Amino acid sequence: MTIGLQRFLRAAQRAVGISGEASVLITSNDEMRRLNREFRGKDKSTDVLSFPAAQNGKVKLAGDIAISKDIARSNAKTLGHSLETELKVLMLHGLLHLAGHDHESDQGEMAALEQKLRAKFKLPTGLIERGNDSASMPSVSSVFKSAGQARPTLRRVRC
Repeated sequence: MTIGLQRFLRAAQRAVGISGEASVLITSNDEMRRLNREFRGKDKSTDVLSFPAAQNGKVKLAGDIAISKDIARSNAKTLGHSLETELKVLMLHGLLHLAGHDHESDQGEMAALEQKLRAKFKLPTGLIERGNDSASMPSVSSVFKSAGQARPTLRRVRC
């Protein structure tokens, strides 16, 4: 992960209100498909998954975020911005889920917060908005919510 992405991750964590370590795995569609199948029961690749950490012990962990570089690259090309910009959009979305937000069950609170934070960080259209026009986008965000399952062991990128 580049220095710019590491700085963004730290700044976005502060803006979202998450303390502790957040790890980001940028990986292939095949690995995302495996994670999505194993933890969500969906046998398809996805753009971003969030794995909140159970808080125990002295080290505070926020959780892990897994991102498909393949989907991010495709979305960046489709939307006309850089891969780094798309990775930031995906990281922000994943961080909001780590903070406990869920656009699938709230009344638009996560969408409003994501829009506010995207404006702060000068990022383009977010995943929730894209989901409203899924026919034009190759992917829609997915999230793992901890339901008694252990979170996966991801190769960590520490910030």
